Amino acid sequence: MIQAADNNNLHIAAEMAAELWDASKQELLEQFKDILNNKKGVLYLKYVGNIPVGFAQCQLRNDYVEGTDSSPVGYLEGIFVREEYRKNGYAKELLNACQQWSKNQGCIEFASDCEQDNADSLEFHMKTGFTEANRIICFTKLL
Repeated sequence: MIQAADNNNLHIAAEMAAELWDASKQELLEQFKDILNNKKGVLYLKYVGNIPVGFAQCQLRNDYVEGTDSSPVGYLEGIFVREEYRKNGYAKELLNACQQWSKNQGCIEFASDCEQDNADSLEFHMKTGFTEANRIICFTKLL
């Protein structure tokens, strides 16, 4: 079952997001509350029975999105399935929910990204119909 997260289960999405990203559960929980409150994004949870096994975060992007021609664009900000539940099509179910939400918001394009060395994410994106738009290397330095 795929379910849109709400204030009652948002902590579950934050817990899984903390496994995916280098951020604290509390920090993510606050960010996710903002996303739900401004209605410019959605978080979905995947359940197997009553066990939460994955999440996806999707938002509308109105700024330029690499490789797109329209605005807003639905954007897959993150997707995660716990390791023991992978290879069952759950990430694809979460992606489909995000894409449908984006269509319902009037989007005609959908985008995402991944780190250049994340082979699993690259494979997932390519298998689910994305096409590569560009590769960049970002730089920073202290002033």
